[in-house]
Amino acid sequence: MDIAVGDILIMKKKHPCGSDKMTVLRIGMDFRLKCNGCGHEFMVVRSKAEHSVKHVLKKEEI
Repeated sequence: MDIAVGDILIMKKKHPCGSDKMTVLRIGMDFRLKCNGCGHEFMVVRSKAEHSVKHVLKKEEI
């Protein structure tokens, strides 16, 4: 999966605040994501993050 810093991930499940859009802040063995609804930042293991992505909005599209 081609994900870069600055992309917005639309997830299968919603964050507890109700938003399903997350911004990618860092990429490596795990992703640092920021919820676009409440601003909460968290780390997710790469394999779990890639499995829970429904759609990727590229930085250039936004």
